Amino acid sequence: MGSSILSIAQSGLAAAQAGINTAGHNIANSKTPGYSRQLVTQSTATAQNYGYGFVGQGTEISSVKRIYSDYLGSQVSSAQSSSSGLSTYYNQIKQIDNMLGDSSTGLSPAIQDFFKGINDLAANPSLVSARQAALSGGGALASSFQSMDVRFDEIRQGVNQQIAGTVDTINSYAKQIAELNATISKLQGATGDNVPNDLYDQRDQLVQDLSKEAAVSVVKQDGGNYSIYIGNGQALVAGVQSYSLAATPKAPPNQQDMGVSYQLGTNTVALAESSLNGGNLGGLLDFRSQILNKAQNALGALAQSIATTFNAQHVLGQDLNGAAGGVFFNFDINLGAKSFSVAITDTSKIAAAAPVLTQAGSSNTGSGKISAGVVSNPPAIVPPTIPNVTLTYVASLPPSFTVSSPAGAPNIPYSAGQPIAMGDVSFTITGTPIAGDTFTVGPNPGAVGDSRNALLLAGLQTSNTSIAGTTTYQGAYSQLVSLVGNKTREVQVTGASETQRLSLVVQSQQSVSGVNLNEEASNLLRYQQAFQAAGKVMQIASTMFDVLLSLGR
Repeated sequence: MGSSILSIAQSGLAAAQAGINTAGHNIANSKTPGYSRQLVTQSTATAQNYGYGFVGQGTEISSVKRIYSDYLGSQVSSAQSSSSGLSTYYNQIKQIDNMLGDSSTGLSPAIQDFFKGINDLAANPSLVSARQAALSGGGALASSFQSMDVRFDEIRQGVNQQIAGTVDTINSYAKQIAELNATISKLQGATGDNVPNDLYDQRDQLVQDLSKEAAVSVVKQDGGNYSIYIGNGQALVAGVQSYSLAATPKAPPNQQDMGVSYQLGTNTVALAESSLNGGNLGGLLDFRSQILNKAQNALGALAQSIATTFNAQHVLGQDLNGAAGGVFFNFDINLGAKSFSVAITDTSKIAAAAPVLTQAGSSNTGSGKISAGVVSNPPAIVPPTIPNVTLTYVASLPPSFTVSSPAGAPNIPYSAGQPIAMGDVSFTITGTPIAGDTFTVGPNPGAVGDSRNALLLAGLQTSNTSIAGTTTYQGAYSQLVSLVGNKTREVQVTGASETQRLSLVVQSQQSVSGVNLNEEASNLLRYQQAFQAAGKVMQIASTMFDVLLSLGR
């Protein structure tokens, strides 16, 4: 009997000691990331039959249980992936939003300043200072395009580096999880009864950390191992085996971008970016495809639009030397906006004048008037063909004009205000000419004070010349700014919502798995009292044993 009571007391001491140790372990790890509180579970020891009935034999420790919810853990991983992805997206897009929206360094003031210079040139075509200001404005516009495009390239390089770093981190987590799978399998044995709780916590924390980098799915296998999949079902971890991703250049024409491939031995298979959503990796890829590429392409398209339309009008003009206008802006479609530059260095090469001059005869007696001729856009050839003719009005029915050259040229019917095209030039005659009245059309002999082409160049600022002729240069840039600004706001708001959702899910998880210090302090007192009571039982058992021994003497 004394021996039985002593063993019962010992079992009570052991149980209380385990409870004290577990509570102390919980308290010590209350701030450890990923730690789940543990709980000692006890069961009644097998009772002994004494004939008159079964007498209890104390208690035994069934297990030290980890308080963890797989469902809530999965919810935290999902929310973590979404929140991290949007946070990364926002940090990237904010750089472009700040750059485009800057009123002092953005492209908008450069466009306005350039066309201010062109308008000043139109008002003072003979002033060297006005011509120099126009070139300087063009140079400033080119610098804005170039610096902005360089900044886009820098952001792209940063994205590439972060993708490579994220891939390395994912590989590291996958390897650690596979190693923990192996260790856990070894420690808990074939029956799975000996659960290494702390290692489970470490593995689940690694899964949470991995979820920050990319969205993954976790499948729990027999024996407690985790299999982890990414993308369209590519395995990162399968039992004790881990697999790797690689950051590799994408196929042309996007070889400047870093993609993600799955490694199978010595071979790599490119993964579809659309399958790699969530986490830092998904945020980087989404930002690049949805904003960076579109914004840089839109900038290149605007540079092309300005260069193409401005050049097309400039070549229709005439410079101070009487020569046809040349290309004003350089632009290479294969390089985008960084190739945009001013092609002219000599102010006299600016084609502010028109190459054609029209005039009514000084001896005309009728009310006929001829408009300033304009060169067709685009001309048949460059430089344009400028006629050199005299038109003489014939009052016969129907009224018409005879043409001085070439010899035998047919008469031109006259209809007031109806455009007349000759060579690459078009003009109109209005009013009521008198028979014999003449009108001349020919090359412009003096371009010093002529600003007709400069006025047409200035008019491009307010013409719908960008995006398939649907908006102005400024309008196209405003659309780009609006696209980025609206997306930035959307990502910011959505990101804040996901951060709040993550916080709520973590709170729910912690309400189940987290350590409550007040509760653990209460447990310590409870187990201390149990320990003291079991000790008292041992003391009584010892006294009883001494009495039995004294009776035998």
